[in-house]
Amino acid sequence: MNKTAIIIPSHLAAKRLPNKPLLKINNKSMILHVWERANKSNVKDIFVATADEDIEEEIKRNGGNVIITGKHHSTGSDRIYEAFEKLNLDYEIIINVQGDMPNINPETINMINNFMISNTNVPVATVASKLNEDEINDKNVVKAVTINNLEKNKFSKAFDFVRSITNEQFYYHHIGLYGYKSSALSKFVKLEKTHNEKNRSLEQMRFIDHNIDIFVGYTDDNPLSIDTKEDLEKIRKIL
Repeated sequence: MNKTAIIIPSHLAAKRLPNKPLLKINNKSMILHVWERANKSNVKDIFVATADEDIEEEIKRNGGNVIITGKHHSTGSDRIYEAFEKLNLDYEIIINVQGDMPNINPETINMINNFMISNTNVPVATVASKLNEDEINDKNVVKAVTINNLEKNKFSKAFDFVRSITNEQFYYHHIGLYGYKSSALSKFVKLEKTHNEKNRSLEQMRFIDHNIDIFVGYTDDNPLSIDTKEDLEKIRKIL
C-alpha cells in the first residue's frame, strides 16, 4: 500500500504580508487553520516544515508535528524535500499543502491523494478550478493550461502554467496543492531552475521545462491564497 505524508511549508519572511502564517483569522493563526484542514483529510501523517521557531511553537502547542528546515529555500518544494529527507521514512507520495490557504477543502486533498495512489506512473499532480471573469486578466492568478478540457474529478496533462492568457484553449484557476511521487520530488530539487520558472515566478515550470509530466484535476473548490492585506480581510469574512 502506498504511504502518503502531507508536508506544509511555512515561513515568516513573506515580503507582501510579513509574519503571514501567524496572522489571526477569527482568533486562530493562518497556519493553524491550514493544519486543521489537512487533519480532516484521509492522510494521517502531517508535518509542518519551517525554519521559524514561532511557527514551530504554534503547531507543537496544538499537538502537531514540525520539521525544522534551513532558511535558504527559495521554493516550497525545496523546503519540503529537506523535510522529507529528515523524516527518513518510506513515504511514496508527498502532498504539498500551501501554508497560506486556510480554507482548503480536505476533500480536494483526498482527491489528489487518491489519484496518485491509483496512478502509480504519475510523477506530479495538482488541481484547478473554474476561473471567474475578473480573474482571467489578473496576473496574480496563475492559470493551469491543460491538453484536454477538464471534467469534475478527472485529470488531464498540463501543457503550461501562465499568468496571462493569450490564445490558450483550456485554462483554469490553478490551486497551489501538489502531490509528488517522492522520486519526482528528489529529481526536481536537483534540476536547474529554468528561464520560465524565474521569469514567471512559478516553480512548477521546472517540471514542465524538464519534461516531467504534471496532471491537473478539476475541482469546484477554490481556496483563497492569502498574499495581501486585502486577501486577509476577505478570508476573515469567509471564515
